[in-house]
Amino acid sequence: MWRLLRYDLPLHFVLWLTNWLPDNVIFINMRGRLASPFFKKCGRKIGIGRNVTFYNPSEIVIGDFVYIAYGCWFLGSGSLIIEDEVMFGPYVVISPGNHTKVNGSFRNGPAESKFVRIGAGSWIGAHVTIVVGAEVGKGCLIAANSVLNKKVEDDSLYGGVPAKFIKKI
Repeated sequence: MWRLLRYDLPLHFVLWLTNWLPDNVIFINMRGRLASPFFKKCGRKIGIGRNVTFYNPSEIVIGDFVYIAYGCWFLGSGSLIIEDEVMFGPYVVISPGNHTKVNGSFRNGPAESKFVRIGAGSWIGAHVTIVVGAEVGKGCLIAANSVLNKKVEDDSLYGGVPAKFIKKI
């Protein structure tokens, strides 16, 4: 209950209240500034676009100079660590949690939570999905429409479903 009152509800209220404002530099930065107290840890100059959703923000760590574009969805179960200077394109989904199957159904299985880390200076393209246990190295580019489910080396370009190494950058 404490987590809900301290983190979840105030953050959802701030995002709901500012969602009608346009996505321009002033309002993106303002939305980030207003939302920053409701994460486990949040750095300076975070920018948040409209229609972004955070679940369990008390488990999300965000570094300095992070930009989160329109329509992203972040799950904080387990642990989500976003280092400095990371950019997210529109409609990115990050899920450090997963459902498990019990008695032939995923509905009542216990949740599996691990972590996801996004390294400093990385760029996550539009419509990317990052799932349980993925770790993006520093200075990486994850191509649009990719699904990442593994560890990515520093300074690399990955793309596809599932994401595969393309080249060093």
